[in-house]
Amino acid sequence: MPEQGTRGRTRGSGRRQWAVLAVGGVIAVAVVALVLATVTGPDGGGRGGAGTDRPVAGRESAAAAFPGGLARQPEQDNQAARRAADARADGERTTADRIDVIADQPVATWLADPSESATRQVVRRVVRSAEQQHRTPVFVLYAIPDRDCGSYSAGGTAEDAYLPWVRSAVRAMAGSHAVVLVEPDSIAQIHVCERLGQDRLRLLDRAVDELSGHGLTVYLDGGNEDRVPVATMARWLRQAGVDRTQGFATNVSNFYRVDTERAYADRLADAIGGDPHFVIDVSRNGQGWRGTWCNPEGAGLGQAPHVTAGSSRLDALLWVKTPGLSDGTCNGGPAAGQWWESYALALVEHRRQD
Repeated sequence: MPEQGTRGRTRGSGRRQWAVLAVGGVIAVAVVALVLATVTGPDGGGRGGAGTDRPVAGRESAAAAFPGGLARQPEQDNQAARRAADARADGERTTADRIDVIADQPVATWLADPSESATRQVVRRVVRSAEQQHRTPVFVLYAIPDRDCGSYSAGGTAEDAYLPWVRSAVRAMAGSHAVVLVEPDSIAQIHVCERLGQDRLRLLDRAVDELSGHGLTVYLDGGNEDRVPVATMARWLRQAGVDRTQGFATNVSNFYRVDTERAYADRLADAIGGDPHFVIDVSRNGQGWRGTWCNPEGAGLGQAPHVTAGSSRLDALLWVKTPGLSDGTCNGGPAAGQWWESYALALVEHRRQD
């Protein structure tokens, strides 16, 4: 059953309060206040998604957003665990032990297959496993049309198939307390792929509608510290419906250190207004920025993923990108999303030690 709390609830908008004022013994009726849930942002648009007067979501504590903590993937969906098992069966014990450093951590499950039925199968399997652990599964939606603007991770659904695909995935995870990260790179890429533009933001805004009200915790993707100016990203996130979500995610599949990325996220949250929360991907940032986002040499695993104590807007440090999967055919890597064992072992070797 969905958690009974603030998830999915919204604050009312457009309520008028009237008061009766006594002035010199004469009773006069006056308007005391007009209360609105949406507030005009610095770009002149309302903070209710695509500049509308939609209500603002109530944000939860980190503990309420991730009840029980982070769930591990079932082995069928844990690529590192499968490879470690194969290595151990082949007598490669040292290799298996090293890969287990990745396999033993909770990692997000990416939903990138445009097939609705295949996506539902994955979601249900991961949700069942999380329920058995009494922990929270984390999913990544990654099938938006014109994904990656035709680059290494090109693909996604057809334009008219995306919202039905989202709707299908939501039905499979409804009531599971799942955390859903929405479409990495989809907003930040507008900065360099102008053809995406407002159509992309409107589509994301509609996806947020589909995700709302099902007992899910939703974060839109907020790029990273060195990609899009904060004011621009804040405007785009508002247009994409961030005010109807828990907040945004940063550093997904990237390598920036937690301290600098957290400072960026705080600036972005301030620019958005309404106190959105955020999560940071720390799967491969143990050695910080290495000069490129695509299979950089010398990268290492970041700190272990965990939910925070909830004393700030930072809800969790997550392993969103699966360590060991290639970013694309760059710096000697295989196709994007393929297991690259030498790279995985290097991430373990260079992992953050404290």
